[in-house]
Amino acid sequence: MTLTRTGFATLILTVLFFGVSALADVPAGQRSEVDHLIAYLEHSDCVMIRNGNRHAADEAAEHARRKYEHFRDTISSTEEFVARAATQSLISGRVYRVQCPGEEPVPSAEWLLAELDRYRQEN
Repeated sequence: MTLTRTGFATLILTVLFFGVSALADVPAGQRSEVDHLIAYLEHSDCVMIRNGNRHAADEAAEHARRKYEHFRDTISSTEEFVARAATQSLISGRVYRVQCPGEEPVPSAEWLLAELDRYRQEN
């Protein structure tokens, strides 16, 4: 069987596309970390402040899930998940903040990375 130039180009592009897609996403060993961070946010008593608006923990977790799915093919670590999906608004560039009861708001990246460090020490 002989491939035409167009067929060969299509084959190469397909291999490259699926090859890159197969390499994307956090490593399997870190997927549990991403899942944990989303669940940690979802089940916290904290609110996420995005663009000046307060969002309940379940809404904030759903937003992080959607952004993770959107950026999944460009994220290669848990830290990149935090940076790309849970740190700042794509539209305004404003930093997300997390406010837990009785505490001052902190940048979401700081809050999530502290939990990631704790989680890694326990696991």
